[in-house]
Amino acid sequence: MFKAQPFVSRLAFLASDRPEAREARAALIARYGDAPMDEAQVIVALGGDGFMLETLHDQIGTPKPIYGMNRGSVGFLMNEYSEDALLERINMAERAVIHPLRMIAIDAQRNEHRALAINEVSLLRQTRQTAKLRISIDGKVRLTELSCDGALVATPAGSTAYNLSAHGPIIPLDAKVLALTPISAFRPRRWRGALLAHTAKVSFEILEADKRPVSAVADNFEVRDVLEVHIAEARDISMHMLFDAGRSLEERVLAEQFSV
Repeated sequence: MFKAQPFVSRLAFLASDRPEAREARAALIARYGDAPMDEAQVIVALGGDGFMLETLHDQIGTPKPIYGMNRGSVGFLMNEYSEDALLERINMAERAVIHPLRMIAIDAQRNEHRALAINEVSLLRQTRQTAKLRISIDGKVRLTELSCDGALVATPAGSTAYNLSAHGPIIPLDAKVLALTPISAFRPRRWRGALLAHTAKVSFEILEADKRPVSAVADNFEVRDVLEVHIAEARDISMHMLFDAGRSLEERVLAEQFSV
């Protein structure tokens, strides 16, 4: 984590479809202006966590940092909304650099699908039948057969999202670790997942795929009827998020571990 570059004055405002987000955008533009995207130093995203993920995906490949303000529901990835002193807040903000996961999914027709995930890549059963997965790490089979509703690989930034709901571990941003978490594991019933080095390459093979179809989802990009899925951290891609001083993403992840 490090301080954002000073003297930021040119902002571009984006808003979700929620009425309160659109109203906030209009109010902020009236007060601070709205720079063209190619001239803006910082993008301000107004909405909830879903809109922040959407904005991050849209801005992949550009170095512009994104400062979110919550005009949605959850807002874990967002700063508190206020129209006052926005430039001062942004210039004092702390920057989080995150790397997405790269998913390669092979479907039943042997078509290859590629996508990036900021939070997690999840495998989910498509029918009433449990999924059966074989899991390999760096080319070595580590779990011959997992019967489950699914499994996921989460980034540190995404460890407090679906991963936490599936009883996976919360991971500090600087831990250089990925979470491999089962979803409603049936057999082996007591397997609770694993923590993996961020350099690990995770592969899933879907067993009995005709009888037990599985979909793969990278954030909001879904591939149905997959046969195998390969996941690795995309270290060549960096995304930058800004958080108010003292309320960094790292601090939020740490605080979440002590919430009751």
